[in-house]
Amino acid sequence: MNPSLDHLAPSTVAILTDRDYSEELGISADLHQSVGYVFLNDEHKAELTRPLTGMSYTRRNNPTSARFAKVMAQLERAETGMTFASGVGAIATTLTALTDAGDHLVAQASQFAETTRFMEGVLGKYGVQTTRVDQTSVDAFERAITRHTKLIYIETPSNPLLHLTDLKAIADMAKAKGIVTVADNTLATPVNQRPHESGIDIVVHSVTKYIGGHNDLMAGCVTGSRELVERIWDTSYTTGAAGAPFNTWLALRGIRTLGLRMKQHNANGHAIAACLERHPAVKAVYYPGLESHPQHELAKRQMSGFGGVVTFELRSGYDAAHRFIEQLKIPTHSGGLGGINSTVLQPASFFGNRLPGSGSPRWG
Repeated sequence: MNPSLDHLAPSTVAILTDRDYSEELGISADLHQSVGYVFLNDEHKAELTRPLTGMSYTRRNNPTSARFAKVMAQLERAETGMTFASGVGAIATTLTALTDAGDHLVAQASQFAETTRFMEGVLGKYGVQTTRVDQTSVDAFERAITRHTKLIYIETPSNPLLHLTDLKAIADMAKAKGIVTVADNTLATPVNQRPHESGIDIVVHSVTKYIGGHNDLMAGCVTGSRELVERIWDTSYTTGAAGAPFNTWLALRGIRTLGLRMKQHNANGHAIAACLERHPAVKAVYYPGLESHPQHELAKRQMSGFGGVVTFELRSGYDAAHRFIEQLKIPTHSGGLGGINSTVLQPASFFGNRLPGSGSPRWG
């Protein structure tokens, strides 16, 4: 991280951070597709095989992926970062790297469904227990902690219900107890929220969404201290979760306009939420930018914008949602978000029977 850039707007940081990254003179980032690299001598080989930063083989690291990770780390105000093949890859690798059999982690009742699936369906098989709590209550997190708790995992705003978690309160509480904190910042992006500034240890992103921004790449990213990111890198290198250079090259293109796009996403999200809130057919609107949101004051404290995702309930219920979606003219019925298209999805029907209670309101 370069502290001299901290005073600049995210839009400027996204462009300037890697300007002097290499001696190549192209005004745009170069794509490095090579799987392996030549060792000039033993000293050079030792340099290229160092943990995290070495680039002897693309499963270790790659110039294009490292360049993107540098920009992400600067935007999130972190020491370092690394890329993954997907957001779920970043989440799964982080959780695997930072827990062991017999450990316990505390997570949220409201969070991305695939995160829950990994915690309960995969980590659980290998002896890592998960307790999920009401994320709106810091006391609920604290009550769930046991002597085996090694990690607290939060997602704010949560997908899909847009509940918030108090970043600073959780970070302070966890640090006092020696517990590592991980925050999924996908729906906020570093333009609207930077969890590291509140004391969170690791930040994860699905780059596929807002950061890539064009619905044409799949990637993930982790930022944090070198010590923790190197532990995550070690697991990634072993499991092969590294980001593909072509996708991280596309992500570099996308991140240059992230600030401008999030400004419009924020405006669009607020306008749609306010319109829905006034409509008689709508039972409830979940959007932290509305004054009616129960956590609006927290949103104003830890976020500078509230994003383009809006979740709502119709008074006529679950089945009516299908009819509603079929009648829409502009939004595309799709599971993607954060790109150039307006999309609409009923999460409960999308995830089907893959999760316990997936047809219930807690999944949206």
